[in-house]
Amino acid sequence: MDKSSKKRKEEECTTKKERRKKITQFEIIRPNVAGIDVSDNAGMMVAYPINDTEIVIDEFDCYTRDLRELSATLKFYRIESVAMESTGVYWVPLFLLLQEDGFEVYLVNSKHVKNVTGRKSDDEDAEWIQKLHRCGLLSASFQPDNQTRTLRSVVRHRDSLVKTRSTYVNRMQKALELMNIKVHTVLSDIDGVSGLRIIEAILAGERNAETLADLCDKRVKASREEIVKSLEGFWLKEHLFELSQCYKMYKYHNELIKECELEIETILLEIIASKNDGVLPDFDEKKS
Repeated sequence: MDKSSKKRKEEECTTKKERRKKITQFEIIRPNVAGIDVSDNAGMMVAYPINDTEIVIDEFDCYTRDLRELSATLKFYRIESVAMESTGVYWVPLFLLLQEDGFEVYLVNSKHVKNVTGRKSDDEDAEWIQKLHRCGLLSASFQPDNQTRTLRSVVRHRDSLVKTRSTYVNRMQKALELMNIKVHTVLSDIDGVSGLRIIEAILAGERNAETLADLCDKRVKASREEIVKSLEGFWLKEHLFELSQCYKMYKYHNELIKECELEIETILLEIIASKNDGVLPDFDEKKS
């Protein structure tokens, strides 16, 4: 670019002052905030201000007494809000403790706290979270209230039990298949009424296919001849043992699932009561 072109460019920029802006730092919106890098056994790294110009990066162990010490320290320095990443399940105890102690807690999706070149250690991660939080650049993930959280936890546990129970149903079917018992070809579910009757009879020592076929419900669509043929097989000791073990585990999980359902019902009634000034509606009266 020659001198005349450069001069003309400078004059153009001078006349259009709106194109020129000063480089400014991010505005500090919330000065009294802390950032926590959550870990399981490496310790909690906490960054928090101790005055208007300095921050401290402190480390606390993950035991309950150390989490209480962490909370007390933040209270001492008048921290109002805390931000932390949702790392596995390790954040849950600290999150609940800080909430109980009156802090505003931001649980942040780890994707929103992107890695920055040069930040390699946990203390720098905590400092970065604290910087983003004090500039108002973090948004809290949705967190349900305590009653909803309790309900969600039990419902998820029940779902896990249902999935585990299904694995034992599959193993029972495998044990029957290894003995060439084809009952699953005539019954839609071996854990239905007819299927469980037959399994219980087999485990009780019954081997006659005609007798086992009599245990099928009348609504089974397969013909009697087909049912009898499906119940003829090779009664091998090892697979009968496997069938017995899996059936016991299936029944045990059924009991656990029923307990979960009772607990879910209790929690739901508590939620309803809390929304109705502690009074439960008369469900029987509503049905009538």
